[in-house]
Amino acid sequence: MRFAEKIKELRKKLGYTQERLAELTEIDYKYIQRLESKTPPAVKIDTIQRIAKALKVDPSKLLDK
Repeated sequence: MRFAEKIKELRKKLGYTQERLAELTEIDYKYIQRLESKTPPAVKIDTIQRIAKALKVDPSKLLDK
């Protein structure tokens, strides 16, 4: 599963909208939208950590194939 799909799946399991995830991570929600798109941008490690914390998972879970 791709990184973008994992974020979307975990976000929906928690009942979060993209806007809510953006609030929790202090990341612009437009960037969250881009991360979940078919052609996501490169992601910094600190961004992965912030997203993982908001989604209540270990960062490695977002990166596992």
